[in-house]
Amino acid sequence: MRVLNRLLMRRWMRHGMHCCVSVLVLLASVAPGARAAPGPYFERVELAGHYWFPVYANHALAGDLSAIERVVFVFHGLQRDGDAYFEAANTLAGRAHVDAARTLIIAPNFFDGEDQRRRDDLQDLPLWKGTGWMEGDAAVVGPTVSSFQVIDDLIARLADPARLPALRRIVIAGHSGGGQLVDRYAALNHADQRLKARGIEVAYVIANPSSYLYFTADRPEGDGFAPYSTALCPNYDHYRYGMQDLVPYAGGVTGMAAFAAFAGRDVTFLWGTDDTDPRHPALDKSCGAEAEGPSRYVRGHAYWTYEHRLAGHDAIPMHHAFDVTGVGHNQARMLGSECASILLFGPDAHDESAAACVAVKAEP
Repeated sequence: MRVLNRLLMRRWMRHGMHCCVSVLVLLASVAPGARAAPGPYFERVELAGHYWFPVYANHALAGDLSAIERVVFVFHGLQRDGDAYFEAANTLAGRAHVDAARTLIIAPNFFDGEDQRRRDDLQDLPLWKGTGWMEGDAAVVGPTVSSFQVIDDLIARLADPARLPALRRIVIAGHSGGGQLVDRYAALNHADQRLKARGIEVAYVIANPSSYLYFTADRPEGDGFAPYSTALCPNYDHYRYGMQDLVPYAGGVTGMAAFAAFAGRDVTFLWGTDDTDPRHPALDKSCGAEAEGPSRYVRGHAYWTYEHRLAGHDAIPMHHAFDVTGVGHNQARMLGSECASILLFGPDAHDESAAACVAVKAEP
């Protein structure tokens, strides 16, 4: 634990994380005796002046947020259960004695047509088709806004200095399907540089996604990387797995330009060492995902090697990775692990029941 604390503390001090706010995982610094607000508030938030979007949060977003220093966005997985992700993050904040007055935990919720048939409170909200929200697709019902634009608009609302004057850092995190969303958003978003120019730090936490965005046509092959067989998978390099046929939000960016942006951003990968089942019911088994490896754990480690080889075997100082030992596909245990707790809440955050983490070094 002391070694992990030192490693993450050096990272915090290097990038100014001691005075930060997180957007997905933007939580306040640890304050002795403090407790997270109970929540959740389920709200429809007006964004960009013309549409509404649902979120769970521990503060009413229409209320006084002037004391908020850290905002935590937690993105749900395939089940679109933002309430469960909110509760997990809020419980973790309570265990870590997070100061609720300075911490905004917010879990956006993307819904689809199936949800609309089960619920009667989704009228006039944007709804997505299937998993389109994971990759930046536009909603197909209601306002036709990209899911990535929704994140941009949420960030713009929360980064308004008139409403959150104390905000200093945004951390955007997701697990499983939410991890897929954050991986692609971290590479393609338009908000990062604008926020940094205003003195707001931005970080991304990507936990146990089924697949990653590759910036070239290469995929894992033996001990290296090579173009995958189009006979096995004709569209393996199409988005959301590759750079062909990108969503309009991406603005036609090239693969290496997207990689340069991604490599320059503060990104941490978390992989559960037991998330190794190639038949897991929620694992993406399409041929485009299978081209990346047989399981989430294998795909994650292959991607870690890939990005460093793409960088010419150089270090990518803004990127870090941890194995979360003994944990499978479990969002509460992943985001409640000792490394995630430190990343989200600071070097003093510690829960005796938290899963241990091991830093992953870049492979040559």
